[in-house]
Amino acid sequence: MATPLTDPAPPTARRAHLPAGGTTIYRAVHTTETGGVYALDVAGDAGILNLYAPLPPAEEQRLAADCARAAGLAGVYVKRRPPEARHLANVAREHLSPPDPIWGDPRPEVTALEGGVPFVIRPGADLSVGLFTDARPARAWLRANAPQRVLNTFAYTCGFGVAAALGGARTVKNVDLSRKVLAWGQENYALSDLEAPDTDFLYGDVFGWLTRLHRRGDVFDVVVLDPPGFSRSKDGVWRAERDYPGLMASAAAVTAPGGRVLALLNHAGVDAAAFERSCRAGLAQAGRAGRLRERLGAGEDYPGAAHLKVQVWALD
Repeated sequence: MATPLTDPAPPTARRAHLPAGGTTIYRAVHTTETGGVYALDVAGDAGILNLYAPLPPAEEQRLAADCARAAGLAGVYVKRRPPEARHLANVAREHLSPPDPIWGDPRPEVTALEGGVPFVIRPGADLSVGLFTDARPARAWLRANAPQRVLNTFAYTCGFGVAAALGGARTVKNVDLSRKVLAWGQENYALSDLEAPDTDFLYGDVFGWLTRLHRRGDVFDVVVLDPPGFSRSKDGVWRAERDYPGLMASAAAVTAPGGRVLALLNHAGVDAAAFERSCRAGLAQAGRAGRLRERLGAGEDYPGAAHLKVQVWALD
């Protein structure tokens, strides 16, 4: 049974300082606070109820209503996330991520803020709504440490690209296999009045682009790696626990001497030590020396979370 949000001190209340500080997209309730049953994300006045255990329709409705009352939401969308969701996303999309809210008014698109920076969020669009809130500390790090040239791989809607550009980076290249999300990223750039030429949004396979950039002799001061934990394509199956060293090696090949790799891994089954070993193996494969300079994790709205590993590697 899900933990009710009608508790006298619901987790939503403990996040009140986030919107007060200019962040209106965040995790209002994390799974560690609900026994792993659900999590609630908030984007403006829209809620995203993430279900990790099956509930009867009436219970989904009740929980959505509780979420709305606790967080002051106009509408709540549901994302059903069973363990096999990553395999079902393309064949059961409408069941996993219904396009309409299960409670309240539709909010097909909202503009939400992260540290005062606006982003386009589409609560009913897919299992991913436009921004991964657990990576907020990593985006803040990049904005605070943005160098001249940044390569943002697996860019999705280009949150890291926006952070780098706002931090003063002169050149930011965003790479993703989806034209749709790159166009979404250009919308995010426009919201912050940033220039968004098509040449900075590179459509295609990340490994293919890393090879191409290396052959061209392009190098970057920071390379952002934020791959999925698992994906399937015509080229085969990607598993982060197996394939991250090769990705790190390809990133190292386009990282300038003295540059850094901002490496992220969202995978609960790989701990920080194993992730560090994968990164070191990739550097060795590339023939590059590097030092782990900093570790980051998920934001404060993810209490007890260990799924996200973020490591900053400085390369010689």
